[in-house]
Amino acid sequence: MSDIEGVYEDLEADVPLEEFREAVEAKVEQMGGLADEETAAMLVAHEVGESEVGGIADIEPGMEEAKFVAKVLSIGEKRTFERDDEDEDGQVVNVEVADETGSVRAAFWDDHAEAAIEELEEGQVLRIKGRPKEGFSGVEISVDNVEPDPDTEIDVQVSDTYTVEDLSLGLSNVNLVGLLLDTDSVRTFDRDDGSEGKVSNLVLGDSTGRIRVTLWDEQADLATELEAGTTVEVIDGYVKERDGSLELHVGNRGAVEEVDEEVEYVPESTPIEDVEIDQVVDIAGVVRSADPKRTFDRDDGSEGQVRNIRVQDATDDIRVALWGDKADLDVGPGDEVALGDVEIQDGWQDDLEASAGWQSTVTVLESDSSGSGAGADDGDGSSDENAGLSAFADDGDGADEATATDGTGRSSSANSAGGTGGAATEADDAASADAGSDDPTDGEEVEFTGVVVQAGDPVVLDDGETTMSVATDVDVGLGEEVTARGVVRNGRLEANDVF
Repeated sequence: MSDIEGVYEDLEADVPLEEFREAVEAKVEQMGGLADEETAAMLVAHEVGESEVGGIADIEPGMEEAKFVAKVLSIGEKRTFERDDEDEDGQVVNVEVADETGSVRAAFWDDHAEAAIEELEEGQVLRIKGRPKEGFSGVEISVDNVEPDPDTEIDVQVSDTYTVEDLSLGLSNVNLVGLLLDTDSVRTFDRDDGSEGKVSNLVLGDSTGRIRVTLWDEQADLATELEAGTTVEVIDGYVKERDGSLELHVGNRGAVEEVDEEVEYVPESTPIEDVEIDQVVDIAGVVRSADPKRTFDRDDGSEGQVRNIRVQDATDDIRVALWGDKADLDVGPGDEVALGDVEIQDGWQDDLEASAGWQSTVTVLESDSSGSGAGADDGDGSSDENAGLSAFADDGDGADEATATDGTGRSSSANSAGGTGGAATEADDAASADAGSDDPTDGEEVEFTGVVVQAGDPVVLDDGETTMSVATDVDVGLGEEVTARGVVRNGRLEANDVF
């Protein structure tokens, strides 16, 4: 056995022996006789070992070279361009390739570009050697050498249209159809070259999950033109990572268009009773109360806004702060909502609260007028795929009322008429239902102390046993313990004093 073959036997990288021999001979010649075959073989083995990657996910822009095996997902069009110092035009073809760990765009230049157009096919497995660099849509590979590898099988999807769960880092030329869950305002920024850029965000969902879509420049205004609840298709998007999560980006070559398709989106949520401080979670439920919007001045002199709502599911309820544009959402008591990526924080009187900022998603779910909930028959044998929360649905026995906990472990009966989908009724109605024989007599002056469970008009207080609707102009906050003194008329306390 020769020295070259001895080193090759210990080589872990998947490189043909003949190719290894050629690399060793080139290394001997390069070093001008300063290294024998064995030394040159060890140097080549070291270089090969560094460039051979375990998968596309291991490729980084700082690498001098990367060798890997991948399947062809899509083949782009050949583009020509002028080189500054040469008479002949250059040409390039971008090929999307993937393995089980991810995908990457491979740039085939000049002669390789011609071969890519004439010889490559989608689904073909290639052995690629190239130089990684940071490209427009993430890491790209500038291909130096490529050859077919028909003996290797790679289990990845070859498709024109993807679902959310199909997306992986580096994927480009992505078409995806989804339900538009949330939109965002357009923001501007200054680029390093002095030009102004624009960016906005959408959130799409399908039967497999949810993803944030970032729109750049010419596409950014779409966020103000499209409406939540419609079905849209992302065309020619590319996948990037931000803060550990995948995002689908759309630049000037891509588009987002409204389409006439039905898309099922079923939110997966954490029960409110299970949320913990500092978690970022998805929750869903019925809006129990909603405060008026408040504005405030930030430290930088700009004006901010926030609106608080209280959301209840079958396990508990929680105060949710809607910040920025989300404070303008048309959402009120009885609406079924799904809130994605809300941060659980320490709130009033050590109670937990959820914060819905710009990265959060707030979706008002559809519910039919009979309170039948998600997936229920609408009378013609079909079902509403985008219907609301079955946890608050009619139980199917023809009853017009549903029972929901009020956050204290007790339950209240709530009429489902008026399209609330069987949700808990507004807190002042619950107060009348809970009052029973212990209600103060009309016209009697009383003093009632409780925690504010609804702020606004009216204020509703809960003392742990009963609730009291209070008419007052005093500004109180959710979770605050106050005492109201006044005369009860028609089941409501007309407060002369609140302290």
